[in-house]
Amino acid sequence: MDLSTLYTEIILQHSRSSQNRRHLPCATCHERGHNPSCGDDIVLELQLEGGRVVDAAFTGQGCAISQASTSIMIDLIKGKTEEEARELAETFLAMIKHELPQGAELDVLGDAVALQGVAQMPARVKCAVLAWHTLQQAMKTGA
Repeated sequence: MDLSTLYTEIILQHSRSSQNRRHLPCATCHERGHNPSCGDDIVLELQLEGGRVVDAAFTGQGCAISQASTSIMIDLIKGKTEEEARELAETFLAMIKHELPQGAELDVLGDAVALQGVAQMPARVKCAVLAWHTLQQAMKTGA
């Protein structure tokens, strides 16, 4: 199996998974992310306690890329400090924008590396970054 096939499988698996797609009754923070150009629409819910992301979930709908990106992001940020979650978002966004320094380590992004190829499809970039921008906004406002 080549790398692009593996990445496609990871994206499809996460887009179909319901593990992170749920309402979070104990959410202390929530933020809506919407991309009117394609219809992706999510509500990210976070349970923040003591500066840590204790739990996270989302509801909404969208294309496979936006849904997979959201699910992958949630898997990455659960249990992390708020600062670590912000750093992961910055690293992901820099990867998509081709703004990472030469030789930057992407292992911290786990399955999110599967979305790296989206950068070559400008119409899909907004789909991949929606959840990450929503996370940044949620943590900034504490909504």
